Amino acid sequence: MGTWGTGPFDSDLAADFVDELEGLSPEQVIDLLREALRRVADSGTRVDGGDGVEAVVAAALVAAQVPGSSMVIDPDDGPREPLPQLPVSLRALARKALRRVTEDGSELTQGWVDSNDAIAWRQGVQRIHDSLATSG
Repeated sequence: MGTWGTGPFDSDLAADFVDELEGLSPEQVIDLLREALRRVADSGTRVDGGDGVEAVVAAALVAAQVPGSSMVIDPDDGPREPLPQLPVSLRALARKALRRVTEDGSELTQGWVDSNDAIAWRQGVQRIHDSLATSG
């Protein structure tokens, strides 16, 4: 996996997931995001790194639609087409998935060469989590 930063979109896997959203119907976009979040939220004791990356991306996209959220998606990172209005119910699922990706047993918490990068990644995930709880 090519990773070039600590943000939610800073890897090849994240870019591939965003690309999967292209050309889908609004219902298919919602289903893809829901499934990415559910796979991690309902995972057992281990969270696969690829699944975790997709869940973080999905959560960031959901958080960007929360009224009053500070989550802003760089146009170079996000989908080229605007996302449909996402169901409010995805917010709780996204928060649960984000908690799972930062717990023991998540591959995303391991493998950081630089401990400062690991801290920055965790802080970024926490910002997304906090944005999901915002209501305008």
